[in-house]
Parts: sequence; C-alpha cells; structure tokens
Amino acid sequence: MRSMRSIISETMSGKLYLCATPIGNLEDITFRAIKVLESVDLIAAEDTRHTRKLLNHYDIKAKLTSYHEHNKYEKADELVSKMLAGENIALVTDAGTPGISDPGEELVKKCYKAGIEVTSLPGASAVVVALSMCGLSSRRFVFEGFLPAEKKERKEALARLEKETRTIVLYEAPHHVLATLRELEKVLGERQIRILRELTKIHESVLSLSIPEAVRYFEETEPKGEMVLVIEGKDPEEILAESRKEWDAVSIQEHMEQYLSQGLSEKDAMKQVAKDRGISKRDVYDEVKK
Repeated sequence: MRSMRSIISETMSGKLYLCATPIGNLEDITFRAIKVLESVDLIAAEDTRHTRKLLNHYDIKAKLTSYHEHNKYEKADELVSKMLAGENIALVTDAGTPGISDPGEELVKKCYKAGIEVTSLPGASAVVVALSMCGLSSRRFVFEGFLPAEKKERKEALARLEKETRTIVLYEAPHHVLATLRELEKVLGERQIRILRELTKIHESVLSLSIPEAVRYFEETEPKGEMVLVIEGKDPEEILAESRKEWDAVSIQEHMEQYLSQGLSEKDAMKQVAKDRGISKRDVYDEVKK
C-alpha cells in the first residue's frame, strides 16, 4: 500500500526545476529555461541581485528568494514545504548548472526524500566549456571544484592529484590563483595546464602553458576574472616506472612474501610481482624456485 506522503505528492506537490543560467554571455540560455523562469511560482537564487539582472534582460517578472551556502539547510526545508503545498520552484545559481559544486545538491536531496519531482534543464557549465576548448584529453577527467581552504584537507587533496592520470579540472578565484599554482608546481611539476578566464565573455582567454610557466606569468601579470584550470593527468607509464623503481630495492623473494602474507596464493602472488616489476611470470618463478 502506498504511503499517504506518496499519494499527496502525486496529487498536490509542485516540482523543482534546476535551471542552467549563463556563465557569462546572457544569450547562453535555452528557450525552455526562459519559459520555466516565466511560469514558476518562485525562483530560488544564489544571489538575487545577480539573478535579477538576468531576469530584467529577458523581461521576466518573477518572485525571488535567496538560497545559498549559508542558509541551504533551513531554506531547503522551507522550499520543500512550499513544493509539497503545490508550488513550482526554479533553482538557479549565479552561473551555470545548479547542483554542481554548489548548495543545490542539498535541496535536491531533500526533494527526493519528500517525494517531490526534480528535473534539470540543461545548459551552460564552465567545466564542459573549459574541457571542450582546452586541447587536453577530455575522454576521462576529474572535477575537483575549488580546492579545500582548510590546510590539512588541501594537502590531502593535492596529494591525491599527484598520481591522478585523468585530466584535472579546478575552479579558482583571481586573488588565489598564484598561490594555488605555486602549490600545484610543487606537487605536479612540469605538467601542462590551460587557464581559461572570462568564459563566453568579451575578454575570454585561454593560456596554454606548463605549470611553472603559469607561475612566472602571474608573478608578472595581475590575475583578473574567475578562472577554470585544466591540468593534464599524470602519464600512467611514469607511474609504472616509479613503482618499478621502488621495487628495485626489494628482492623478488621479499616481494613475494609481502603478497603471500596478505593471503594471496603463490600463483597470484607471482602474477602481481611480475606486474609490479614489469617482468614475466617465468622470471619470477625461476627466481623464487632456484
């Protein structure tokens, strides 16, 4: 038997629309998004002043309320109550698609828990725009958003990126970019980086440099505009070579003992040792059995 909540949500509940908005150029918005913003009962915006500029551009008269990082929990409950009462609500962020590296995920989570329908209106996303025009591999990538501000968490995040083989995408503010680049240089070294700023705007630009070159550039040039950093991943062959170098200090027999002590069978241990060292299983067998 269905719960009373599910019956109510089918008959009375409103709906949450996640509306992608421009990341720069105000014309980068879909007809569907404009139609929804004109028709919903309420628009929940990260910055109502910022969103009002967009609405005024399209002559949209709509009721606005603030929904941001500092009120996301209590405000999400308030918005869910409104939707359960039948109101349709659009959620917008300052730029791009709500729910991606912003407080929207909390509201979406609560909507599903309450049985409220959620839909996303696709559109602009700085991550996708940056990847599409950076010239680095986009087949596999990892999006880290802004690196953590807390020192320990930041150090751990950078350590994870050191061995990351996928293309890395970060966001950064202009007043922090030089310090971040210096940290990246220490951890990632000479890797290639693309620094994309003012995406879709008049002064859009892409810097194609190595990380050390980017550090020197911003030591001499004042950073301006919100930035997306796209960094090449580590070469898997380099990781393999480093691993093999580490094992050179250990005998094959000692290497085998490590895996046997973990419960691997002799056959599986030999296979793993051969893989670690880049040699054949026969070479491992001959060394162990001599």
